[in-house]
Amino acid sequence: MNEIGLPELGMLLIVASLVAMISRRIGLPYTAGLVLAGIALAFLPVGANLPLSRELIFNVFLPPLIFEAALQLRWRRFREELPLTVVLAFLGVAISALLVTAGMHWLLGWSWLGAAFFGVLIAATDPVSVIAAFKEMKAEPRLSMVVESESLLNDGVAAVGFAILIAVGEGGGLSVGGIATSLLWTVFGGVAIGGAIAFVVLTVAGRTEDHLVEVTLTTVIAWASFLLAEHVHASGVFAALAAGIIVGAIGPRGSISVAGRQHVQDFWAYAAFLANSCLFLLIGSHEAHQPIALVSGALIAGILLTLLGRAAAVYPLAALFARTGLRLPATYQHVLVWGGLRGAVGLALALAVPANVAERGAIVVVTFGVVAFSIFAQGLTMPPLLRRWKLTDSADAEH
Repeated sequence: MNEIGLPELGMLLIVASLVAMISRRIGLPYTAGLVLAGIALAFLPVGANLPLSRELIFNVFLPPLIFEAALQLRWRRFREELPLTVVLAFLGVAISALLVTAGMHWLLGWSWLGAAFFGVLIAATDPVSVIAAFKEMKAEPRLSMVVESESLLNDGVAAVGFAILIAVGEGGGLSVGGIATSLLWTVFGGVAIGGAIAFVVLTVAGRTEDHLVEVTLTTVIAWASFLLAEHVHASGVFAALAAGIIVGAIGPRGSISVAGRQHVQDFWAYAAFLANSCLFLLIGSHEAHQPIALVSGALIAGILLTLLGRAAAVYPLAALFARTGLRLPATYQHVLVWGGLRGAVGLALALAVPANVAERGAIVVVTFGVVAFSIFAQGLTMPPLLRRWKLTDSADAEH
Protein backbone atom coordinates (compact mmCIF):
# COMPACT_ATOMS: atom_id res chain seq x y z
CA MET A 1 0.00 0.00 0.00
CA ASN A 2 1.32 3.45 -0.87
CA GLU A 3 1.77 5.81 2.04
CA ILE A 4 1.01 9.49 2.53
CA GLY A 5 4.23 11.32 3.39
CA LEU A 6 4.54 14.53 5.38
CA PRO A 7 4.58 16.80 2.28
CA GLU A 8 1.37 15.19 0.97
CA LEU A 9 -0.28 15.37 4.41
CA GLY A 10 0.67 19.04 4.76
CA MET A 11 -0.79 19.77 1.34
CA LEU A 12 -4.04 17.97 2.22
CA LEU A 13 -4.38 19.95 5.45
CA ILE A 14 -3.82 23.29 3.70
CA VAL A 15 -6.29 22.44 0.94
CA ALA A 16 -8.86 21.19 3.48
CA SER A 17 -8.61 24.42 5.47
CA LEU A 18 -9.04 26.58 2.37
CA VAL A 19 -11.98 24.47 1.16
CA ALA A 20 -13.65 24.72 4.58
CA MET A 21 -13.40 28.52 4.57
CA ILE A 22 -14.52 28.94 0.95
CA SER A 23 -17.36 26.37 1.22
CA ARG A 24 -18.89 28.05 4.25
CA ARG A 25 -18.60 31.46 2.65
CA ILE A 26 -20.38 30.46 -0.57
CA GLY A 27 -22.79 27.91 0.95
CA LEU A 28 -21.32 24.83 -0.78
CA PRO A 29 -21.56 21.53 1.16
CA TYR A 30 -18.13 20.84 2.58
CA THR A 31 -17.86 17.25 1.26
CA ALA A 32 -18.70 18.36 -2.27
CA GLY A 33 -16.08 21.09 -2.03
CA LEU A 34 -13.48 18.58 -0.86
CA VAL A 35 -14.20 16.18 -3.73
CA LEU A 36 -13.95 19.02 -6.24
CA ALA A 37 -10.65 20.10 -4.70
CA GLY A 38 -9.44 16.48 -4.84
CA ILE A 39 -10.30 16.30 -8.54
CA ALA A 40 -8.27 19.48 -9.10
CA LEU A 41 -5.36 18.06 -7.08
CA ALA A 42 -5.28 15.00 -9.32
CA PHE A 43 -3.97 17.14 -12.17
CA LEU A 44 -1.08 18.50 -10.10
CA PRO A 45 2.22 16.58 -9.72
CA VAL A 46 1.89 16.40 -5.93
CA GLY A 47 -1.61 14.94 -6.09
CA ALA A 48 -1.13 12.44 -8.88
CA ASN A 49 -0.07 9.48 -6.69
CA LEU A 50 -2.14 9.94 -3.54
CA PRO A 51 -3.11 6.48 -2.22
CA LEU A 52 -6.59 5.16 -1.61
CA SER A 53 -7.17 1.56 -0.54
CA ARG A 54 -9.50 -0.52 1.59
CA GLU A 55 -6.80 -0.74 4.29
CA LEU A 56 -6.34 3.03 4.41
CA ILE A 57 -10.08 3.67 4.64
CA PHE A 58 -10.76 0.98 7.27
CA ASN A 59 -7.60 1.25 9.37
CA VAL A 60 -7.10 5.01 9.39
CA PHE A 61 -10.23 6.98 8.50
CA LEU A 62 -13.26 4.99 9.65
CA PRO A 63 -12.35 4.47 13.36
CA PRO A 64 -12.32 8.18 14.30
CA LEU A 65 -15.31 9.03 12.09
CA ILE A 66 -17.56 6.29 13.48
CA PHE A 67 -16.41 6.81 17.09
CA GLU A 68 -16.97 10.57 16.97
CA ALA A 69 -20.42 10.14 15.46
CA ALA A 70 -21.35 7.61 18.16
CA LEU A 71 -19.95 9.89 20.85
CA GLN A 72 -22.52 12.52 19.83
CA LEU A 73 -25.48 10.10 19.79
CA ARG A 74 -27.91 10.33 22.68
CA TRP A 75 -28.50 6.77 23.90
CA ARG A 76 -32.10 7.32 24.98
CA ARG A 77 -33.19 8.67 21.60
CA PHE A 78 -31.07 6.12 19.73
CA ARG A 79 -32.76 3.31 21.70
CA GLU A 80 -36.25 4.69 21.02
CA GLU A 81 -35.68 4.60 17.25
CA LEU A 82 -33.84 1.27 17.29
CA PRO A 83 -36.73 -1.00 16.12
CA LEU A 84 -37.26 1.23 13.08
CA THR A 85 -33.58 1.71 12.22
CA VAL A 86 -32.77 -1.98 12.64
CA VAL A 87 -35.51 -2.97 10.18
CA LEU A 88 -34.40 -0.30 7.70
CA ALA A 89 -30.74 -1.22 8.06
CA PHE A 90 -30.98 -5.00 7.90
CA LEU A 91 -34.00 -5.78 5.74
CA GLY A 92 -33.48 -2.61 3.73
CA VAL A 93 -29.94 -3.54 2.67
CA ALA A 94 -31.06 -7.06 1.76
CA ILE A 95 -33.92 -5.76 -0.42
CA SER A 96 -31.73 -3.15 -2.12
CA ALA A 97 -28.91 -5.60 -2.74
CA LEU A 98 -31.23 -8.18 -4.31
CA LEU A 99 -32.84 -5.65 -6.65
CA VAL A 100 -29.50 -4.13 -7.75
CA THR A 101 -27.97 -7.59 -8.24
CA ALA A 102 -30.86 -8.78 -10.43
CA GLY A 103 -30.84 -5.54 -12.42
CA MET A 104 -27.09 -5.58 -13.15
CA HIS A 105 -27.30 -9.23 -14.21
CA TRP A 106 -30.35 -8.94 -16.47
CA LEU A 107 -29.71 -5.48 -17.91
CA LEU A 108 -25.95 -5.64 -18.42
CA GLY A 109 -25.25 -9.35 -18.58
CA TRP A 110 -22.90 -9.28 -15.59
CA SER A 111 -22.24 -12.63 -13.93
CA TRP A 112 -24.36 -13.33 -10.87
CA LEU A 113 -21.24 -13.14 -8.68
CA GLY A 114 -20.05 -9.80 -10.07
CA ALA A 115 -23.56 -8.32 -9.92
CA ALA A 116 -23.95 -9.58 -6.34
CA PHE A 117 -20.67 -7.97 -5.25
CA PHE A 118 -21.82 -4.63 -6.64
CA GLY A 119 -25.34 -5.02 -5.22
CA VAL A 120 -24.08 -5.72 -1.71
CA LEU A 121 -21.43 -3.00 -1.55
CA ILE A 122 -23.69 -0.28 -2.97
CA ALA A 123 -26.84 -1.20 -1.01
CA ALA A 124 -25.65 0.14 2.35
CA THR A 125 -25.69 3.90 2.83
CA ASP A 126 -22.35 5.30 3.89
CA PRO A 127 -22.10 6.55 7.50
CA VAL A 128 -19.21 8.87 6.65
CA SER A 129 -21.03 10.71 3.85
CA VAL A 130 -24.43 10.71 5.58
CA ILE A 131 -23.22 12.01 8.94
CA ALA A 132 -20.98 14.66 7.39
CA ALA A 133 -23.82 15.90 5.19
CA PHE A 134 -26.56 15.94 7.83
CA LYS A 135 -24.35 17.72 10.36
CA GLU A 136 -24.00 20.56 7.89
CA MET A 137 -27.68 20.63 6.95
CA LYS A 138 -28.89 20.98 10.57
CA ALA A 139 -31.88 18.74 9.89
CA GLU A 140 -34.57 18.14 12.51
CA PRO A 141 -33.25 16.10 15.46
CA ARG A 142 -35.44 13.04 14.87
CA LEU A 143 -34.76 13.00 11.13
CA SER A 144 -31.01 13.24 11.74
CA MET A 145 -31.17 10.49 14.34
CA VAL A 146 -33.03 8.07 12.03
CA VAL A 147 -30.87 8.76 8.97
CA GLU A 148 -27.55 8.70 10.82
CA SER A 149 -28.41 5.69 13.00
CA GLU A 150 -29.51 3.64 10.01
CA SER A 151 -26.31 4.48 8.13
CA LEU A 152 -24.24 3.34 11.12
CA LEU A 153 -26.17 0.08 11.49
CA ASN A 154 -26.52 -1.09 7.90
CA ASP A 155 -22.80 -1.74 7.50
CA GLY A 156 -23.29 -5.10 9.25
CA VAL A 157 -25.42 -6.68 6.53
CA ALA A 158 -23.15 -5.38 3.78
CA ALA A 159 -20.07 -6.76 5.57
CA VAL A 160 -21.67 -10.19 6.01
CA GLY A 161 -22.91 -10.27 2.42
CA PHE A 162 -19.46 -9.30 1.15
CA ALA A 163 -17.75 -11.98 3.26
CA ILE A 164 -20.20 -14.61 1.98
CA LEU A 165 -19.51 -13.62 -1.61
CA ILE A 166 -15.75 -13.82 -0.98
CA ALA A 167 -16.26 -17.38 0.27
CA VAL A 168 -18.41 -18.25 -2.76
CA GLY A 169 -15.81 -16.78 -5.10
CA GLU A 170 -13.15 -18.96 -3.47
CA GLY A 171 -15.29 -22.06 -3.87
CA GLY A 172 -16.59 -22.21 -0.30
CA GLY A 173 -19.94 -23.65 0.72
CA LEU A 174 -23.04 -21.61 1.50
CA SER A 175 -25.74 -22.55 4.00
CA VAL A 176 -28.53 -20.73 5.80
CA GLY A 177 -26.98 -21.68 9.14
CA GLY A 178 -23.60 -20.35 8.09
CA ILE A 179 -25.10 -17.07 6.91
CA ALA A 180 -27.04 -16.65 10.17
CA THR A 181 -23.97 -17.43 12.28
CA SER A 182 -21.85 -15.00 10.28
CA LEU A 183 -24.44 -12.25 10.62
CA LEU A 184 -24.82 -12.76 14.38
CA TRP A 185 -21.05 -12.76 14.93
CA THR A 186 -20.54 -9.69 12.74
CA VAL A 187 -23.14 -7.69 14.66
CA PHE A 188 -23.03 -8.98 18.23
CA GLY A 189 -19.33 -9.83 18.15
CA GLY A 190 -18.58 -6.25 17.10
CA VAL A 191 -20.85 -4.80 19.79
CA ALA A 192 -19.34 -7.07 22.48
CA ILE A 193 -15.77 -6.20 21.53
CA GLY A 194 -16.47 -2.46 21.44
CA GLY A 195 -18.36 -2.58 24.72
CA ALA A 196 -15.70 -4.64 26.50
CA ILE A 197 -12.84 -2.40 25.40
CA ALA A 198 -14.78 0.76 26.32
CA PHE A 199 -15.62 -0.51 29.82
CA VAL A 200 -12.05 -1.69 30.54
CA VAL A 201 -10.36 1.49 29.34
CA LEU A 202 -12.94 3.76 31.02
CA THR A 203 -12.14 1.99 34.30
CA VAL A 204 -8.52 3.04 33.84
CA ALA A 205 -9.54 6.56 32.81
CA GLY A 206 -11.52 6.93 36.03
CA ARG A 207 -8.25 6.87 37.98
CA THR A 208 -6.93 10.10 36.49
CA GLU A 209 -8.06 13.69 36.01
CA ASP A 210 -5.34 14.52 33.47
CA HIS A 211 -7.29 15.53 30.36
CA LEU A 212 -4.37 14.59 28.09
CA VAL A 213 -4.42 11.04 29.42
CA GLU A 214 -8.22 10.93 29.09
CA VAL A 215 -8.05 12.00 25.44
CA THR A 216 -5.33 9.42 24.80
CA LEU A 217 -7.40 6.64 26.37
CA THR A 218 -10.46 7.49 24.24
CA THR A 219 -8.16 7.29 21.22
CA VAL A 220 -7.13 3.80 22.32
CA ILE A 221 -10.82 2.84 22.65
CA ALA A 222 -11.69 4.06 19.15
CA TRP A 223 -8.92 2.31 17.22
CA ALA A 224 -8.60 -0.78 19.41
CA SER A 225 -12.31 -1.58 19.23
CA PHE A 226 -12.50 -1.07 15.46
CA LEU A 227 -9.28 -2.87 14.51
CA LEU A 228 -9.72 -5.80 16.91
CA ALA A 229 -13.25 -6.42 15.65
CA GLU A 230 -12.09 -6.35 12.03
CA HIS A 231 -9.21 -8.68 12.89
CA VAL A 232 -11.60 -11.35 14.19
CA HIS A 233 -14.03 -10.81 11.26
CA ALA A 234 -16.65 -8.95 13.30
CA SER A 235 -17.88 -5.47 12.34
CA GLY A 236 -15.47 -2.67 13.18
CA VAL A 237 -18.26 -0.17 12.60
CA PHE A 238 -20.49 -1.88 15.21
CA ALA A 239 -17.55 -2.07 17.63
CA ALA A 240 -16.68 1.62 17.30
CA LEU A 241 -20.38 2.51 17.45
CA ALA A 242 -20.88 0.59 20.71
CA ALA A 243 -17.67 1.98 22.19
CA GLY A 244 -18.56 5.57 21.26
CA ILE A 245 -22.08 5.31 22.70
CA ILE A 246 -20.72 3.88 25.97
CA VAL A 247 -18.05 6.56 26.29
CA GLY A 248 -20.63 9.27 25.55
CA ALA A 249 -23.18 7.86 28.00
CA ILE A 250 -21.01 6.55 30.85
CA GLY A 251 -17.81 8.59 30.53
CA PRO A 252 -19.30 11.81 31.97
CA ARG A 253 -20.60 9.88 35.03
CA GLY A 254 -17.22 9.61 36.67
CA SER A 255 -14.84 7.93 34.23
CA ILE A 256 -13.96 11.20 32.49
CA SER A 257 -13.35 14.23 34.68
CA VAL A 258 -15.49 17.36 34.49
CA ALA A 259 -12.50 19.33 33.23
CA GLY A 260 -11.63 16.68 30.64
CA ARG A 261 -15.04 16.36 28.98
CA GLN A 262 -14.73 19.44 26.81
CA HIS A 263 -11.18 18.51 25.84
CA VAL A 264 -12.38 15.06 24.74
CA GLN A 265 -15.26 16.56 22.71
CA ASP A 266 -12.98 19.12 21.07
CA PHE A 267 -10.33 16.54 20.21
CA TRP A 268 -12.80 14.20 18.53
CA ALA A 269 -14.46 17.04 16.63
CA TYR A 270 -11.04 17.89 15.21
CA ALA A 271 -10.18 14.22 14.54
CA ALA A 272 -13.42 13.79 12.58
CA PHE A 273 -12.78 17.00 10.64
CA LEU A 274 -9.26 15.85 9.78
CA ALA A 275 -10.31 12.34 8.72
CA ASN A 276 -13.27 13.61 6.71
CA SER A 277 -11.15 16.20 4.96
CA CYS A 278 -8.37 13.83 3.93
CA LEU A 279 -10.76 11.06 2.94
CA PHE A 280 -12.93 13.14 0.61
CA LEU A 281 -9.90 14.83 -0.93
CA LEU A 282 -8.50 11.38 -1.72
CA ILE A 283 -11.85 10.26 -3.14
CA GLY A 284 -11.91 13.31 -5.41
CA SER A 285 -8.32 12.71 -6.49
CA HIS A 286 -9.17 9.15 -7.53
CA GLU A 287 -12.49 10.14 -9.13
CA ALA A 288 -10.52 12.17 -11.67
CA HIS A 289 -8.66 9.08 -12.91
CA GLN A 290 -11.67 6.79 -13.41
CA PRO A 291 -12.48 5.94 -17.06
CA ILE A 292 -16.17 6.75 -16.55
CA ALA A 293 -16.83 7.14 -20.30
CA LEU A 294 -15.90 3.51 -20.92
CA VAL A 295 -18.70 2.26 -18.64
CA SER A 296 -21.26 5.02 -19.14
CA GLY A 297 -24.12 2.59 -19.78
CA ALA A 298 -23.24 0.52 -16.72
CA LEU A 299 -22.93 3.71 -14.66
CA ILE A 300 -26.39 4.96 -15.64
CA ALA A 301 -27.84 1.54 -14.84
CA GLY A 302 -25.95 1.46 -11.53
CA ILE A 303 -27.24 4.88 -10.46
CA LEU A 304 -30.86 4.15 -11.41
CA LEU A 305 -30.85 0.70 -9.81
CA THR A 306 -29.25 2.06 -6.62
CA LEU A 307 -31.99 4.69 -6.27
CA LEU A 308 -34.72 2.20 -7.19
CA GLY A 309 -33.37 -0.34 -4.72
CA ARG A 310 -33.30 2.27 -1.97
CA ALA A 311 -36.89 3.31 -2.69
CA ALA A 312 -38.03 -0.33 -2.82
CA ALA A 313 -36.59 -0.81 0.67
CA VAL A 314 -37.58 2.43 2.41
CA TYR A 315 -41.22 2.94 1.41
CA PRO A 316 -42.56 -0.59 2.10
CA LEU A 317 -40.58 -0.97 5.34
CA ALA A 318 -41.67 2.46 6.58
CA ALA A 319 -45.27 1.39 5.92
CA LEU A 320 -44.83 -1.35 8.52
CA PHE A 321 -44.58 1.35 11.20
CA ALA A 322 -47.39 3.55 9.85
CA ARG A 323 -49.71 2.78 12.79
CA THR A 324 -47.06 2.98 15.52
CA GLY A 325 -45.30 5.73 17.44
CA LEU A 326 -42.33 5.27 15.10
CA ARG A 327 -44.32 6.34 12.05
CA LEU A 328 -42.23 8.18 9.47
CA PRO A 329 -43.87 11.15 7.69
CA ALA A 330 -43.76 10.98 3.90
CA THR A 331 -41.13 13.74 3.76
CA TYR A 332 -38.87 11.75 6.10
CA GLN A 333 -39.19 8.77 3.77
CA HIS A 334 -38.26 10.91 0.76
CA VAL A 335 -35.18 12.15 2.64
CA LEU A 336 -34.17 8.58 3.53
CA VAL A 337 -34.35 7.63 -0.17
CA TRP A 338 -32.67 10.67 -1.70
CA GLY A 339 -30.40 11.38 1.28
CA GLY A 340 -29.07 7.82 1.47
CA LEU A 341 -25.61 8.82 0.27
CA ARG A 342 -22.87 6.44 -0.81
CA GLY A 343 -19.20 6.99 -0.14
CA ALA A 344 -16.13 5.62 1.59
CA VAL A 345 -17.40 2.23 2.80
CA GLY A 346 -18.72 1.29 -0.65
CA LEU A 347 -15.44 2.36 -2.25
CA ALA A 348 -13.43 0.36 0.28
CA LEU A 349 -15.44 -2.77 -0.48
CA ALA A 350 -15.19 -2.18 -4.24
CA LEU A 351 -11.42 -1.95 -3.97
CA ALA A 352 -11.47 -5.27 -2.06
CA VAL A 353 -13.40 -7.23 -4.73
CA PRO A 354 -11.21 -10.25 -5.66
CA ALA A 355 -9.23 -10.02 -8.87
CA ASN A 356 -10.80 -13.24 -10.17
CA VAL A 357 -14.22 -11.58 -10.45
CA ALA A 358 -14.60 -10.81 -14.16
CA GLU A 359 -16.34 -7.48 -13.62
CA ARG A 360 -13.95 -6.19 -10.93
CA GLY A 361 -12.64 -3.26 -13.01
CA ALA A 362 -16.15 -2.19 -13.98
CA ILE A 363 -17.34 -2.55 -10.37
CA VAL A 364 -14.65 -0.15 -9.13
CA VAL A 365 -15.34 2.44 -11.83
CA VAL A 366 -19.13 2.25 -11.51
CA THR A 367 -18.87 2.52 -7.71
CA PHE A 368 -16.77 5.68 -8.04
CA GLY A 369 -19.38 7.03 -10.45
CA VAL A 370 -22.29 6.25 -8.11
CA VAL A 371 -20.40 7.89 -5.23
CA ALA A 372 -19.78 11.00 -7.36
CA PHE A 373 -23.48 11.17 -8.28
CA SER A 374 -24.38 10.70 -4.62
CA ILE A 375 -22.12 13.50 -3.42
CA PHE A 376 -22.95 16.03 -6.13
CA ALA A 377 -26.50 15.33 -7.36
CA GLN A 378 -27.97 14.08 -4.09
CA GLY A 379 -25.74 15.94 -1.64
CA LEU A 380 -26.10 19.34 -3.31
CA THR A 381 -29.89 19.10 -3.65
CA MET A 382 -30.63 17.88 -0.11
CA PRO A 383 -30.27 21.27 1.69
CA PRO A 384 -32.86 23.07 -0.49
CA LEU A 385 -35.18 20.06 -0.26
CA LEU A 386 -34.95 20.10 3.54
CA ARG A 387 -35.75 23.82 3.58
CA ARG A 388 -38.62 23.35 1.15
CA TRP A 389 -40.12 20.58 3.28
CA LYS A 390 -39.43 22.59 6.48
CA LEU A 391 -37.28 19.83 7.93
CA THR A 392 -34.37 21.93 9.20
CA ASP A 393 -33.81 22.44 12.91
CA SER A 394 -34.31 26.22 12.50
CA ALA A 395 -37.61 25.68 10.72
CA ASP A 396 -38.66 23.31 13.46
CA ALA A 397 -37.86 25.88 16.07
CA GLU A 398 -39.94 28.50 14.34
CA HIS A 399 -43.08 26.34 14.05
